[in-house]
Amino acid sequence: MSDWKNTLYYGENLAVMREYLPNESVDLIYLDPPFNSNRNYNVLFREESGEDSQAQITAFEDTWQWDDAARETYYELIKNSPENVSRMIGAFHDFIGRNQMMAYMVMMTIRLIALRRILKSTGSLYLHCDPTASHYLKIVLDTIFGKENFRNEIIWYYSGWVKKMKDRFASKHDIIFFYAKSAKSHFNSYAVKWERDEYLKIQKQKIYIDEDGREYIPTHGVEGRAKRYLDEALVEGRYADDLWQLSPLSSSAKERMGYPTQKPLALLERIIQASSNPGDIVLDPFCGCGTAIVAAQKLDRRWIGIDITHLAVALQKYRLKQSFDLTDKKDYEVIGEPEDLPSAEQLAKDDRYQFQWWALSLIQAKPVGGESDSRKGKKGKDRGIDGIISFIDDSSEKAKKVLVQVKSGHVGAKDIRDLRGTVERENAAIGVFITLNPPSKDMKQEAGDAGYYESEYFNKKYPKIQILTIDELFSGAAVNMPSELTTFKKIPSMNNHSQEKIC
Repeated sequence: MSDWKNTLYYGENLAVMREYLPNESVDLIYLDPPFNSNRNYNVLFREESGEDSQAQITAFEDTWQWDDAARETYYELIKNSPENVSRMIGAFHDFIGRNQMMAYMVMMTIRLIALRRILKSTGSLYLHCDPTASHYLKIVLDTIFGKENFRNEIIWYYSGWVKKMKDRFASKHDIIFFYAKSAKSHFNSYAVKWERDEYLKIQKQKIYIDEDGREYIPTHGVEGRAKRYLDEALVEGRYADDLWQLSPLSSSAKERMGYPTQKPLALLERIIQASSNPGDIVLDPFCGCGTAIVAAQKLDRRWIGIDITHLAVALQKYRLKQSFDLTDKKDYEVIGEPEDLPSAEQLAKDDRYQFQWWALSLIQAKPVGGESDSRKGKKGKDRGIDGIISFIDDSSEKAKKVLVQVKSGHVGAKDIRDLRGTVERENAAIGVFITLNPPSKDMKQEAGDAGYYESEYFNKKYPKIQILTIDELFSGAAVNMPSELTTFKKIPSMNNHSQEKIC
């Protein structure tokens, strides 16, 4: 893979791995598969025969059901997998029964087999889960990777306010299983770095400065050295254990994307630093809003992200643009999206929400509404807004907004009037209307009548309401707005290894 380019894949991850990823091609795998542990746990073990069970499924529904696909995958595992895997999954079937939990185990087993295939002999895998199914997953991992390659059950503990529970202790942790591919797996013992104040607090010693101006702590001859230089101690870091106390994302966190299963960047950075080197390839097959690939990009690793919703891919594109000013097709590849008008029309026919999310990604607009970890769309309380682009354009440094609406069906002048009303109501700078069908003369007239947004910074006018067709976007059209220099100059960037976290 010498001609490697970072890549986002839209599609079902097992199919993507089988088609695109060769044997022993990645160095580190992190996966956080969807699992709705907030459901009634007993429902997961109920036979798939009643509407009551179906009504309680949310994000779980499209991924893990005991249906024909799960049954066929079970048969494939019984017939074609190694003998120990075949016996293991057969025993699960006899013990668990035919239900959503069994569907989850079947679908995870066949994916973990594929993940082991593409992992280098020096590579590692981190599987993020919670106690709902962790005990089953540990057995699957032991069977596929070998119990001798188990390294850690990492406990991610998040402190904070504890809710009173009626019949049990409050849950305050997730589980991350860490497995190596082999005894040759790479591991960096100093994955957790000291912060200067933290190090000095623990040392409780006076800091001295030598004749060269370097800070040091006297060591009294320990290890044959009279001095321990502070800069060296901070670079070396400290040994990490398997209890990680990292804060989850608060509602006001800068990096929050509005994605319910989003993990903090610090968590992924620790994993990537522990089990990979700069230049290594990191894979996240359930990529979600892209925290793993953002951490990989920040730490000079190469990366692969896979997700089955266009909403997730749109969020990943937006995040890469905001964090590193990266643009798809120029700085990284995107595979599996529509590449021409007929394929875009087919996507709109198949699923209008997936079409909407994909269309927003063409202009790097942040999606608004939708169920982030489900393949089924949901408008939510979007108030006529499908996407937003934020920018800063004057000395007040106050964020201004471009509001975006996407339509895949019949459109008319009324749609433009509605967008004008939304822009006025939200006090936005510009409104953008993306349409699959060409706009009518009346639509163009309505947009023209809206007037202009005047930029103080550039002393330039921009159409207040803009209409962009999918065909025009394929040809390179873009939103006519203040340039990227202004758009991103006040947004924290992760270029040059900035330690700031952003959404």
